[in-house]
Amino acid sequence: MTPNVGVVFRPQSPPEELRAMVAEVEAAGIAELWLWEDCFCEGGLTASAAALSWSSSLRVGVGLLPVPLRNPALAAMEIATLARLWPDRFVVTLGHGVQEWMAQVGGSVASPMTLLREYVIAVRRLLDSEEVTIEGTYVRLDRVQLAWPPVSRPEIIVGARGPRTIALAGAEADGVLLDTTTDANVVRHAREIVDEARATAGRDGASKIYVYTAVDATENPLSIGPRLAESLAEFAEAGADTVLVHGSDAHPQGRDIVRILRPLLATE
Repeated sequence: MTPNVGVVFRPQSPPEELRAMVAEVEAAGIAELWLWEDCFCEGGLTASAAALSWSSSLRVGVGLLPVPLRNPALAAMEIATLARLWPDRFVVTLGHGVQEWMAQVGGSVASPMTLLREYVIAVRRLLDSEEVTIEGTYVRLDRVQLAWPPVSRPEIIVGARGPRTIALAGAEADGVLLDTTTDANVVRHAREIVDEARATAGRDGASKIYVYTAVDATENPLSIGPRLAESLAEFAEAGADTVLVHGSDAHPQGRDIVRILRPLLATE
C-alpha cells in the first residue's frame, strides 16, 4: 500500500533554483511539489505562483503559512487568486509559525491556538464566498467578501504537532499536515484525533493527513530507497494520504530527493 508522494523544495536553497526543481519533479512523475515559508527565506505564495506557472500538472502545496504574518483577508485574496488561475492544483497549509520568529516580527500573541482557530475559520468562510463579520480575540473582519472567490475552494490544511492543534485541523480544516515524523504510530494517533474532532464538529467527509518525512540524501541511494519504501507503506497503513519527502537540515537539496524517489515510483 503506497500513499500519494510529494517532494519538498526547502527554502534553504535559493529561489533561482526552483524552476529546475519544478522541471525535474514533473519529469519524474512525482505528483506534488511543496514549499516552505520559513522566516526569512522565500515567500510561500510567490514561490507557489512561480512553480504553478512553470508546470503543467504539478499539484503545488505551501506548508505552512504562519498566520501572524498576514491579515486573513489578504491571505484569502492571494489563495483565491492562485486557485482561480490554477484550479485544483494548489493546496495551502496554515499554522502557528515558529514562535521565536513570530516574536522577531512583532507577531507574538498570548494564545496562538485562539489566533489559529479564528484565522482558519475566517479564511475558509471567505474562500467559500461568504460575507464575513468576525469580532474575535485576534481576527476582526467587518462585512468582508471576496470579489473573486475560487470556483472550487482549495484544501485548507492545518500544520500541527500537538493533539490540540491536530484536533483543530479535524474540526475546522480539510486535513492536517504533520511535522517531520518517522513513526507510523504518530500518524495512526493523528488519524484518530482528526476523525473524532471532525465527527464531533458534525462535518461530512474525511480529513486528509499529510506527513513530512526527512531523508539524508548523502547516504547511499540504494540503502535509502528500501527504507523509504517501507516507511511509505507503513504511513499509508496508519492512515496517511500523502507523504512529503524532504532533505535534511545539513543537506536540503530537493533535486537529490527526486533522484531517490524516481526508481520507487517507477516500480508502482
